[in-house]
Amino acid sequence: MPDSAPLPEKPLLSRLFRLQYEKAQNAYVLLYPEGMVKLNDSAAEILRRCDGERTLAQIVADLENSFATTGLQNDVEAFLQAAQERGWIK
Repeated sequence: MPDSAPLPEKPLLSRLFRLQYEKAQNAYVLLYPEGMVKLNDSAAEILRRCDGERTLAQIVADLENSFATTGLQNDVEAFLQAAQERGWIK
């Protein structure tokens, strides 16, 4: 299996996707021309911070501060790697 591409310095949601809250789903979703992906709460919180302005470290720090926890770095990196592989972020 080839190595994964490095994560972007400042992750940004791809222009092909739109992140929005859907009342009918009672969750955040990623909308794209072919359909929709319903996100769990953790995924939504991470993607909401992928604005192209914040670094990975800033995203992790903001999440840890917002949820009064520590040790999220590996989980956030793993999610962002998967999101990048799916083309959700660039």
